[in-house]
Amino acid sequence: MQRIAIAPRPDWISKVEQMGLLWHSADGFPYWNENAYYQVSPDEVRAIRKATEECYQLLLAAGQRVIDRKLYDRFGIPSWVVPMIEAAWEAEPPALNYGRFDFGYDGRNLKLLEFNCDTPTSLLEAAVIQWHWLQDVFPRGQQFNDIHDMLVDKWRDILPVLPASPVYFMSAGADALGEDMITSTYLRETAQEAGLPTDSIMAPDVGWDERRERFVDLRDRDIDTLYKLYPWEWLVREPFGRNIPRAPTLWIEPVWKMLWSNKAILTVLWEMFPNHPNLLQAALAPLDRPAVAKPMLGREGRGVFFTDSGAPAESDPDLGPLVYQERMNIQQHDGLTTIIGSWIVDGAAAGIGMREGGPITDNNSSFVPHAIAK
Repeated sequence: MQRIAIAPRPDWISKVEQMGLLWHSADGFPYWNENAYYQVSPDEVRAIRKATEECYQLLLAAGQRVIDRKLYDRFGIPSWVVPMIEAAWEAEPPALNYGRFDFGYDGRNLKLLEFNCDTPTSLLEAAVIQWHWLQDVFPRGQQFNDIHDMLVDKWRDILPVLPASPVYFMSAGADALGEDMITSTYLRETAQEAGLPTDSIMAPDVGWDERRERFVDLRDRDIDTLYKLYPWEWLVREPFGRNIPRAPTLWIEPVWKMLWSNKAILTVLWEMFPNHPNLLQAALAPLDRPAVAKPMLGREGRGVFFTDSGAPAESDPDLGPLVYQERMNIQQHDGLTTIIGSWIVDGAAAGIGMREGGPITDNNSSFVPHAIAK
């Protein structure tokens, strides 16, 4: 894998904004960075695909272990949510079943850092923005990127078993850069392309009809199916959260994703598959080697620190206890740490997106497009 400098398209700002990427820059810092691209080899693509699909199978086994052995306390899951998780895991309700594996790569080994499967970010830029960049810059080039088509195909797959009423697309609210809202809008567009009727709603606007025990929108219309770009651990703590088990609403994605999106799953994976070539040692207690400490419910680098650098002065109790994961010597390019985000849809590898920045990937880490070497 190489990082290759390249001149950006002169009109790149207008092009990415037209496709919805409004958060391309912040304080003069480029989030979307096409001053370079990553060139990956066909062998590396095959390795990423294999690691992605292998880790998915490991997670299936780990989820079953959590349920069989009732390990919910390790995850901090409220007891009243457990029956919902177990019922959804057993019933397998319709779902996109998509997510993003973050892999560290040292030039030879791919190691799972975490799985973002409940509210995964960088979807629009991975599925759409970098694809159009490729068409403009390398019209005959190739990219490991079937994300958009696979999402549309999955919507088509579950369409016959969904209620005939619109699928509501819910985001948290009007975030400063619009990222959540636009990501939700993009997923709504994939559903529309698949032929589904859709609508949109903000989390604060979800209402409850007590007499009929149904969730409703602002016009008192029933919400039969709801896609949420909103963490399950937040949902169950919303004022309407306790009503979720009572309503017939079909939730996309399912509540069992509380298991996979919680970094405690990394400890279960290591207990079940120690020394697996795609896993790093992980535990709830500090390790006897350099490690990365990650809050169970942290996102985009919040609360993450290296144990050999000392703990931060303050921690956020809302992010949950720490998980300690063996520190990997991740490959750097031009002094930047590179993380491979590998997308999966229903068990099949779908494509990748590259993030680069400091040792800890956070909101200031740039997204850089990629192409496959000929």
